[in-house]
Amino acid sequence: MNEEHDPHFETLLGFLHQQRGFDFTGYKRPSLQRRVERRMQMVGIEDFERYVEYLEVHPEEFAQLFNTILINVTAFFRDEPAWEFLRKEVVPQLVGAKGPQEQVRIWSAGCASGQEAYSLAIAFAEALGQEAFRERVKVYGTDADEEALSHARLATYTGKDLETVEPALVKRYFEESNGRFMFRPDLRRAVIFGRHDIVQDAPISRLDLLVCRNTLMYFNAETQANILQRFHFALNGNGDGNKGFLFLGRAEMLLSHANLFAPVDLRCRVFEKVPAPGQRQRAPAVALAEPNELPVIRNGRLRDLALDEGPMAKLVVDMDGNLCAANARARLLFTINPKDIGRALQDLEISYRPLELRSLIEQAYAERRPITRTSVERRFADADSQLLDITVAPLLDEARNALGVGITFLDVTRHAHLAQELQRSREEVQTTTEELQSSNEELETTNEELQSSNEELETTNEELQSTNEELETMNEELQSTNEELQTVNDQLRQRTEESNQLNAFLESVLTGLRSAAIVVNQDLNVLMWNPRAADLWGLRADEVQGRSLLNLDIGLPAGELRTAIRPCLTGERDHHEVALDAVNRRGKKIRCQVTCTPLLSAAKKREGVILLIDELA
Repeated sequence: MNEEHDPHFETLLGFLHQQRGFDFTGYKRPSLQRRVERRMQMVGIEDFERYVEYLEVHPEEFAQLFNTILINVTAFFRDEPAWEFLRKEVVPQLVGAKGPQEQVRIWSAGCASGQEAYSLAIAFAEALGQEAFRERVKVYGTDADEEALSHARLATYTGKDLETVEPALVKRYFEESNGRFMFRPDLRRAVIFGRHDIVQDAPISRLDLLVCRNTLMYFNAETQANILQRFHFALNGNGDGNKGFLFLGRAEMLLSHANLFAPVDLRCRVFEKVPAPGQRQRAPAVALAEPNELPVIRNGRLRDLALDEGPMAKLVVDMDGNLCAANARARLLFTINPKDIGRALQDLEISYRPLELRSLIEQAYAERRPITRTSVERRFADADSQLLDITVAPLLDEARNALGVGITFLDVTRHAHLAQELQRSREEVQTTTEELQSSNEELETTNEELQSSNEELETTNEELQSTNEELETMNEELQSTNEELQTVNDQLRQRTEESNQLNAFLESVLTGLRSAAIVVNQDLNVLMWNPRAADLWGLRADEVQGRSLLNLDIGLPAGELRTAIRPCLTGERDHHEVALDAVNRRGKKIRCQVTCTPLLSAAKKREGVILLIDELA
C-alpha cells in the first residue's frame, strides 16, 4: 500500500533522526502522524515547520514527544491464552532440548516498562526451578524509550499492575514494601535492560526465544521485513538440533514470511525459525571416484562411459592446469574437441567464460574443499541465456595430496524460471496478504491507542488524586504553622504584659527614689532618666533619651563626671563615689554626691553605669 507523505512531516522526521538518532521513517505514517499531532496540540502548535523551530528552542520537548510516540501499553502475562501456550508448550521444549548446564537466552524486544521481561523470568523460573534459573537463564529486555527502561530497571510495581499475576506467583517472586511490590533481587540479576532500536541496531544473537509483541504493527511492510531478517539471524535453529522460537502479538501474523518462520500455533502467534537453505547440512560435491572407491567399475573404459553418461557436465584438470577429461555433456555444452584434451585449461574459452575458473581452482587447492558458485549466467549470441551452478572440488589421494580438480556444471535454468514464476505468484499473494494484514494491524493500532488513551486518563486521574492529596497535606501544614504562630503570639502577648508590669514596677521604683537616677550605656548615652533627675536638672526623660550625658546642658561638670564613671566601665572598680560642685535648674550652686555602680548584663558583662545623685545639705 502506497502512502502519500507530507513533505513537512518528513522534514520533521529527518530532524528527529539528525538531532536525537531516532529513525521514525519506517513507522506507518497514519498512526505516527496522529501521535505527533497530538503532542503538537498539547503545546499549541498547528504546523510541522513551527514545531521543528519549537524543538530547536526547547530541547526538553524531545523527551515529551518520544514518550507520546512510543506507546508503552503492557502488562504482566498480557493475553493470558497465548502466555499459557508458551508456558505449557514452548518453554518445556526449549528446556528439554538443553543440556543440564547449557545457557538459555531470551530477548524481550520492545519491553516498555519491563512487565513482559519479568513475565518471561517467572515462566522459566517455574520450569527450571529458581536455582537453575539464576545459573542458566539470561533475559534481555530492550526498548527505545529510556524513561520506560528506567521504570523497568527499578523492578517495582503497584498492586494494580500485578492484578493479572496469580497470587501464588506474586508471593514467590515479589517482595512487598510500603504498598509496592519489587521483583526479587536475587532473580532480578538474570534480567538485563538496555536501550535498543530494532530498526537500526544489531540484534542480540544466539537466542532460544525472542518475544516482540505488538511492536511490528507500527512499522511499514519494508521495515517489518528488515526487522524479521534480523530476528531470523538472532535466533538459534540452523539445522543443528537447537530450536529458535518467535512470540508475537495478536495483530502480527507473518503470513508473508513463511521462508523465515513457520507457525507453531498461529492463534497464539508463536512461530519457529525456518533454517536458511545455506545453513542446512550440505552434502559434499561429487568428485570423480577413484577405482578402489567404486569396486563395480572394473576398468578405465567402463569408468569413461559412466562419466560420459552423467547428466551434469564434468571436467577434470590436473595439477599442472591441463584438461585431462571432459564428459559428453561438457563437450557438447562448451564445444570441446577431443584434441583439446591435454591442453592447458587457460588456453580454452571455458577457463574464463561463463566464469573465471582459475581463481576458483586455486581457492579449492588452498582450502581443500569444494568451492561453489550458484546461478552463474551464460549468455548466447541469440540473446538467450543459461544459468549454471558451478562446483570446483579438489581430488585428493589417501594422504590428502591434491591430484587435480573436478569441475561440475549443473544447468538450473529451468528451476530458476520456475522459481521466478513462483516468486511472482507469491508476491501477488503477499501483496493481498499485506493489505489484509495492514488493515488488521491498523485496527489493532487504533485499539492500542484507545487503550493507551484510557490508561493516560487513568494516569491523569491518579495525578489529580495525587495533587489533591498534596494540596491537603499543604493545607494541614499551613494549619499547623498557623497554630504554632498563634502559640508564639500568645507567648509574646504574655511576655509583653510581663514586660509592661515590670516596666511599671521599675517606673514606680524609680519614681519613688529621692535620688536622681541616671543610667548610661558604654558610650555614655542616656538610657534612663527618673523624675527626680528631671526636677533637679530641668530636662524631661524624652528630651535626654539616647543623648550623650556629657553633652547635656546641665550643671554637672563633664570632665569630673567622666573621671568618676570610667573606673566602673573599665572594670577597675565595682563602686565609686565622688562629691561634685554643680548648678541646679534654678541656677543655684549645690554640692552633690554622685554614686557610680556598673550596669551588668545577665552574663555579668558591663554594659553601662548607674548614677545616683543626691544633693548634699
